[in-house]
Amino acid sequence: MLTVPVSTLPLASRIRPRTALVASADRSFRQRLSEILSGLRWQVREAEGGAQAWTEAETASPEAVIVDSWLPDLDLDEFLEDFRSRFPGVDVVTTGGSSQQESPRGPYRQELLYALRRSQDNDTAAWNAAPALNKPNTPLDALHASPWPGAVQAHPIPAPPPAQPGVEVVATATRASADSAVSERLPELIGNAPCMLEVSRRIRLVAPRSTPVLIEGPTGSGKELVAEALHRLSARSRKPLVAINCAAIPEALLEAELFGHTRGAFTGAVQGRVGRIEAADGGTLFLDEIGEMPLALQSKLLRFVECGELQRVGDNETVKVDVRIVAATHRPLAQHTQTGSFRSDLYYRLAVFLIRTPSLADHAEDLPLLVAHFMERMGREAPVKRGDPGAMARLQGHDWPGNVRELEHVLERGAILAGEESVVTAREIDFGLAVN
Repeated sequence: MLTVPVSTLPLASRIRPRTALVASADRSFRQRLSEILSGLRWQVREAEGGAQAWTEAETASPEAVIVDSWLPDLDLDEFLEDFRSRFPGVDVVTTGGSSQQESPRGPYRQELLYALRRSQDNDTAAWNAAPALNKPNTPLDALHASPWPGAVQAHPIPAPPPAQPGVEVVATATRASADSAVSERLPELIGNAPCMLEVSRRIRLVAPRSTPVLIEGPTGSGKELVAEALHRLSARSRKPLVAINCAAIPEALLEAELFGHTRGAFTGAVQGRVGRIEAADGGTLFLDEIGEMPLALQSKLLRFVECGELQRVGDNETVKVDVRIVAATHRPLAQHTQTGSFRSDLYYRLAVFLIRTPSLADHAEDLPLLVAHFMERMGREAPVKRGDPGAMARLQGHDWPGNVRELEHVLERGAILAGEESVVTAREIDFGLAVN
């Protein structure tokens, strides 16, 4: 039998693969980070919370652990303190927001921070570079050309050189440290303004729970995007997100649309139909413009919110449905409860957790980032256009009563009016603004 001395084997075959554990309630964040770490020759285990992370660490004996800034089941600081006491040799990195974040640097720290930064760049590519502009001595090559003068984007960190057998890869990215603000950002919400970061923070806090959420904000400020983010980050993400605009459906049909109906329940009901609430079973029900719901229907919705049971129109039997309710309105519902135009008992059951989306005027500093985002998105179907400084000046001088939605439409009209030209001028922007 032929034997080969261990000393003659390739070094890579004598090294146990390194294992990293990623703990986060955000499934998409775990997936992005796992892909990057796998490319750096790590074996990756994932955990949805602190308890699962503890179990995975017991069984997998990881060399490194990356923990998100919030855990759905355990206090982060207590978890880190206990974890480092139980596993003193494990290199632990958090995405920010913990007083226990600083710890002795292990041999893999630089590589872990590189992977963490790459995952966050992918999650926030439209606006990730803006904080760098506020820091002194930011290198000029940290930014690259954007679709609009004045707009900024994140410069992708170059990938590390391919790993050689037996040689540990150590990333030397210039932006290796991950700050807590970046870790809170969500891809649906573009902006670095404090009010926008607060929206992302609130979404991350409540998303893993089944708590009802009320989203308040002016028209066009992104309330539907908040609802989508809440669903995406929840344990219900594999089930449907069902949306209904309470203002877009006639009052006579809204009850049947929400609760469903049986055959012959009313004129034209030639067959039974499942309502939107029942269609969202196991997932999330998004009630947009809930303030427009008629009072008579509010009482029926209240019963469902209280007991989780609904009764189809024309049916005597009740159906049990498990949904997480997210409602949105541009109206100040708390004031409407005082005038009697909205039921106060329903309001308090829907507004268990409140998220307010700011108007564009409240985060006007994000305008260049939003412009860059929309111009890039339009560039997926046609060549990306650029604008001159006069066009940006017109945009910055507008008060945007229609908020982000109005900005998107103005840019689209301006790009269309520019025709085959690659540059959008102030003239096209003026035409776009005049339509509103």
